Amino acid sequence: MIAYMKLQLAGVPLGNPHDASKRLIEAIENAQIIAAEDSRRFQRLCQDLEITTNAKILSFFEGNEDERTEQLLKELQNGAEVLVVTDAGMPTVSDPGFKLVRAAVEAKINIEVLPGPSAVTTALALSGLPTDRFCFEGFVPRTQGAREKFFENLKFEARTIVFFEAPHRLVETLEDFQKVFGPDREGAICREITKTYEEVIRGPIKDLIKWAKAKEILGEITLVMGGFASNKEFSVEDLISE
Repeated sequence: MIAYMKLQLAGVPLGNPHDASKRLIEAIENAQIIAAEDSRRFQRLCQDLEITTNAKILSFFEGNEDERTEQLLKELQNGAEVLVVTDAGMPTVSDPGFKLVRAAVEAKINIEVLPGPSAVTTALALSGLPTDRFCFEGFVPRTQGAREKFFENLKFEARTIVFFEAPHRLVETLEDFQKVFGPDREGAICREITKTYEEVIRGPIKDLIKWAKAKEILGEITLVMGGFASNKEFSVEDLISE
């Protein structure tokens, strides 16, 4: 029985259910155990895809990740196949799953990834900023002091930078970014990617702040910021201030 144990990580649609792959649909229909970040949102996805599953569905989110990782590892070691899905995108990428993958690797359990939509690469492509080299920095820290230190550490990052942020902290994050990177650094706000009310706002940070202050921000936010321009000319005063 142990030979058949398998952990599957499945990328799910960011918002538009039509982005679901055939492999994802088959995996859901055939799964024995499904670890879902939000079981209600997962059930809604199944309804949108018009599919049913007889799998045992377990909630698997940040608050219970340690406990569930131990439970799911035991299921895997007993020969079960476990499918992990998040609310959107790929498990382990700023979402639950990393601890389970690490445990599965150590236990020599087979791991399979079902590729799917990614907010990181989708936002990068939408941004209009350089895509040849980029880095993903996850969620921006919540407190102002931590945010400013976080941005200071990225001040001379030459690659395009991708972040996640909560809508209610967007203005504060952009303002802190402006303090460190200046008002003219190019960026893009990608909101509700692939959904009905998708928006992409491009321009210098100062303009992004004006846009964010002018309306109520709702939905999922991905920020893309241009990298440091190494060919920029600096005055003596600029270099001293750095």
